[in-house]
Amino acid sequence: MVAQDLVGQRIKAIRRQRGLSQAQLAHPELSDSYVSLIESGKRTPTPAVLELLAQKLDCSLTYLVNGVTAEQMQELEVGLSFARMALENGEVAEARRRYAELLADNSLAGLASLRQDAQYGFALALEACGELGEAIAVLSELSESEAVTAERKIAVALAMCRCHRERGDFSAAVEVGEAVLADVGSGAWTDGLVELGATLLLAYLVRGDLLRAGHFANELLAAAEGLGSPRATVASCWNAALVAEKAGRGEEAMSLIERALAIHSETGDQRNLARLHQAYAFTMLRVRPSDVEKARDLLLRAARDYDETSTSTSDKARCSLSLAYAELTMDHPEDAAEHASAARDLIGESSGGMHMDAYLLLSQAHHLLHRDEESDAELSKVSSWLKDAPQTRKLADKWMAVAELRDRAGDQDLSVDAYKRALACAGL
Repeated sequence: MVAQDLVGQRIKAIRRQRGLSQAQLAHPELSDSYVSLIESGKRTPTPAVLELLAQKLDCSLTYLVNGVTAEQMQELEVGLSFARMALENGEVAEARRRYAELLADNSLAGLASLRQDAQYGFALALEACGELGEAIAVLSELSESEAVTAERKIAVALAMCRCHRERGDFSAAVEVGEAVLADVGSGAWTDGLVELGATLLLAYLVRGDLLRAGHFANELLAAAEGLGSPRATVASCWNAALVAEKAGRGEEAMSLIERALAIHSETGDQRNLARLHQAYAFTMLRVRPSDVEKARDLLLRAARDYDETSTSTSDKARCSLSLAYAELTMDHPEDAAEHASAARDLIGESSGGMHMDAYLLLSQAHHLLHRDEESDAELSKVSSWLKDAPQTRKLADKWMAVAELRDRAGDQDLSVDAYKRALACAGL
């Protein structure tokens, strides 16, 4: 039902409550036929006419337009403000509860803009709580709304692309990002489109499409250069750095991510700054392993900041995995096991392969601690998951890790089998 139909229905209902005919309501400023057309939804009244009708009906203009009183409108806006504040402060369960209560309020039904705000916030809260499937369902509904603006459409697509990627559904992530870029991004680049593009770029990367990711990274960097804005520069440099590192251009990756960090430190929010510190530290671990202590300190800082923001469960788990890797590099297996266990508890067994990374790190830590039974059990779990998964190129690295750990444990037959599976995944 369109807005003018709802406005007409409200005018008709209040007129009848007041015991007025259409002619009585119309006289002397309007014609009764015009009032009839408004009530049937065939005419859209101007703001001046709406204000006149509100005076004649002795009701608020806010109610005629939105179906709520001014007091109800204020309560809804305050409720949204508190929900948004809870999300920004990292109280994600509280934010989810508040947004859910707002969406259950019938007063919000006729307020398209506020309802969209509540739906979008609810989806982000669900994502932060690790409920990715539920978040995608809410975002899908929001994306199909006829009244959604281009800016909102981009933000929704970005969140959907990210949620699909974190679930491990890389094809869906790419499909969402490419569809909106083709639809909305037919004109000039904007900050929002570059940020969506950067999210899509990471989906290409984790899907294993390094060639496409490399070309698209250059396109995004050029677009950001043309815009000259901090938002676009940070987004493009950040994810282009991940592509460069994956392609073996480590120092180029460090340069790009350091540029992003320098800009974001002055202009960005705490959550994304923490995520950028985490990405910088992880890149440092791989490119400059001698700086492992500096990388670990950056990761610990990111973890503290995450506790005060609305970051997702996946981000927290990824930070814990990076800390486990850093502690193993520093020969601190006890600390590594603690961080890997924290990651495992956060993500369970359904987060795009991160659960396998957690168990691989746990197995390595327990092997160094001479807890052989635990190490073997964790490797067996990973092997079982890998055998059940589609044998894509992306799994080759995990099979290689299993093979190396089996070799260290002296399990030659299992090690050889894992090496063969890694080669098969790589197409060799």
